[in-house]
Amino acid sequence: MRVLIACEFSGIVRDAFIAKGHDAWSCDLLPTEKEGSHLQCDIFEVSCWGWDLMIAFPPCTHLAVSGARWFKGKEKEQKEAIYFFKELVNYPIDKICVENPIGIMSLKYRKPDQIIQPWQFGHGETKSTCLWLKNLPKLIPTDIVDGRIGRVHREPPSPDRWKNRSRTYQGIAKAMAEQWGIG
Repeated sequence: MRVLIACEFSGIVRDAFIAKGHDAWSCDLLPTEKEGSHLQCDIFEVSCWGWDLMIAFPPCTHLAVSGARWFKGKEKEQKEAIYFFKELVNYPIDKICVENPIGIMSLKYRKPDQIIQPWQFGHGETKSTCLWLKNLPKLIPTDIVDGRIGRVHREPPSPDRWKNRSRTYQGIAKAMAEQWGIG
């Protein structure tokens, strides 16, 4: 299966699919943090490469409810972020998952198909993560664990805070590859 992981610099989801034998590529404007199959370009430059599945992680800065207090005065940026999200959802690929935190896309697009938590996939932390799905089943929890720490909300200020908060948990990446990497 040819898998495109859009807006991923970490390589975490890409590598989970590669570990399952798929031809998986991450694509981001940023360079990858891990060596591997990575396209450093605009996601729309690779739309005609024959992908079977796309999992997209569009930036949430102007979409997430956690940043709502900064929305005023950023209407242009928010409008562009909404447009980008919708472009990804409507990408010409048969199977799609678009991920984002709880935010305005429930109003501007539609409610997500599923909301997952890291503690459902082996990580004792909370981070409500919305999934909008096209021709994909909901993820089934693989390892429900104790602990409900909001680590991402407690991330101290730093230049890399946004990166640390945006990385996908390994257990979620593994579940995506195992459950969606079929056919």
